[in-house]
Amino acid sequence: MDLSQYQIVLVNLDPTIGSEIKKTRPCVIISPDELNKYLRAIVIAPMTTKSKKYPTRIEVKHDSKIGWIVIDQIRTIGNQRIIKVLGRLSQPEIKVVKSVLKETYVD
Repeated sequence: MDLSQYQIVLVNLDPTIGSEIKKTRPCVIISPDELNKYLRAIVIAPMTTKSKKYPTRIEVKHDSKIGWIVIDQIRTIGNQRIIKVLGRLSQPEIKVVKSVLKETYVD
């Protein structure tokens, strides 16, 4: 399965500990293509349909539903957790993700 940055993939996140987002759910691939191609682990941000408006949550429309990309719950997973590719973020959504990532983790 070819995996690329900003794809939306269905991921089995269980088992989890504490307040980590759990269940099988859509997630956005955050890691760059160079890593996705050569490593067996990728960095993802889970998505949820239930969220409050936080600065680290990005509202997106996927599969005719409104959801949020949860930037504050980024994690690294093994490729074997990925069930299938569901789609890809739009260019405007990618721009917002990059901005929130930078604001949250870099600046």
